[in-house]
Amino acid sequence: MSNLIKISSVTKKLVIALLGGFLLLFLAFHMCANLCILRNDGGLWYSQFCHFMGTNIFVKVFEVVLLAVVLLHIVFTIIITLQNQKSRPVAYHHVSKTKTAKGSKIAIWTGLLILAFLVLHFCNFYFVKMGVTEGIYMAKTEDLQTPQVSAVLQQSQAYGMTPEEFVSANEQQLQMMSSQLDEQMLQQYTDQVEKMRQALPIVTFLSNIDEDQISEDGKWIHKISKEDKRALKEAVEDIELEPDFYYQARDLFNNGLIVLLYLAFFVVLWFHMRHAFESAFQTLGLTNYTWYPIISVIGIIYAWVICLGFALVPLYVLLFV
Repeated sequence: MSNLIKISSVTKKLVIALLGGFLLLFLAFHMCANLCILRNDGGLWYSQFCHFMGTNIFVKVFEVVLLAVVLLHIVFTIIITLQNQKSRPVAYHHVSKTKTAKGSKIAIWTGLLILAFLVLHFCNFYFVKMGVTEGIYMAKTEDLQTPQVSAVLQQSQAYGMTPEEFVSANEQQLQMMSSQLDEQMLQQYTDQVEKMRQALPIVTFLSNIDEDQISEDGKWIHKISKEDKRALKEAVEDIELEPDFYYQARDLFNNGLIVLLYLAFFVVLWFHMRHAFESAFQTLGLTNYTWYPIISVIGIIYAWVICLGFALVPLYVLLFV
C-alpha cells in the first residue's frame, strides 16, 4: 500500500482513467448479456451464455483480471481523494462551477454506494458460482439420466412399483437369497443393489420435476434447489451442477423491494458514469474546448443506454414473468 501512495498523483489519475474506461466497456458487454433474459426461450440463450462463461478457461482468467481492475480502481480513487483532502485542508473561497468539479465531488460517494451494491450483487450471483453462497442450480440431462437411473425407472414401471418400492424389494430379496448364493454371485448382486440405492435420489428427483424445468433443447434441467443439490451431490459426488442464473434472476426480480433497490443503484450508476466518461477523456488528454461538448453528450447518451438497458431486465421480470 505504501508503494501505491508514493506513485505521483498524475500517474494515479491516469491509472484511474484507464481502469475506469475498461469498466465502462465491460458494463456494455454485461448489459448486452443480461438482455438475453428477455428472449422468450425459457432461458436457453442466457443459460448457454452463462455455461460458456463459467467453463471457459479464458473467461476465468478474465474474471480475475476484472476483479483486479475493480479493486485497483477503488484503491487508487480512495488514495487520491484522501491525498487531495490532506493537501487542501481549507476549502476554496470560490466554489468551482465546472461540470467536472461537481462530478468529482460526488464521484467518490457514488463509487462507495456502487461498491456496497456490488457486495450484494456478488452474493446473489458471483459468489453462488464460487460456491460461497447458495442459489438455484441446473444440470446436464445426460449427467442425471445414467444407465443405472434409466434401468431403475424402466424396471420399476414394468413391475408397477414406485422406484422406492422397487429398490426396497431388491434389498429384501438380497437378504433372503444371501445364504443361497455363492460368494461371487452374492458380490455381484450386492453391487447391483448398491448401485440401485445410489441411483434412487436421482430417480426420485427426476420423477418429481416439472416439464418447465427441462430446457427447450432437452439438454438441461433447471430450477434445482439447494436441498436437491445436496441430495444429488451425496448420491453422485462428481456430478456437475452449475448455478442457474436465469432462474436465479427470475426469482430475485420477482421481489418488488429488490427491484426498487436495483433501480436505485442504476440511478447512482448513471451519475457515476456521467462523470467518469468525461473525466476519463480529460485525464487522458483526449478532449479540448471544441470536443468537450460532443464528448459530454456522448457520455450522457452512453450512461442512459447502459443504465436503461440494465433496468429493463428487473422491470420486465417483475411485470411480465
